[in-house]
Amino acid sequence: MSDEPVIAARHPFVLEVEPGTYYWCRCGRSAKQPFCDGSHKGTGFSPMQVEITEKQTVAFCGCKHTATPPRCNGRHKTLA
Repeated sequence: MSDEPVIAARHPFVLEVEPGTYYWCRCGRSAKQPFCDGSHKGTGFSPMQVEITEKQTVAFCGCKHTATPPRCNGRHKTLA
């Protein structure tokens, strides 16, 4: 398998999230984007644990190429 993540979406997943622990998909293969569903098994990827301490709106990266994981930094606009 590739060392590069699959581009799940060319836009962020903007979600209002409650306090808690979330697991952001890094590989791009999850059917439950932007969160992990275990589809990374057999790859070199693992999900990123994200702790949310207060209710907030988060723009989770969909392209999996952000420099500020798990948050979108607009990198999807420059991908081929």
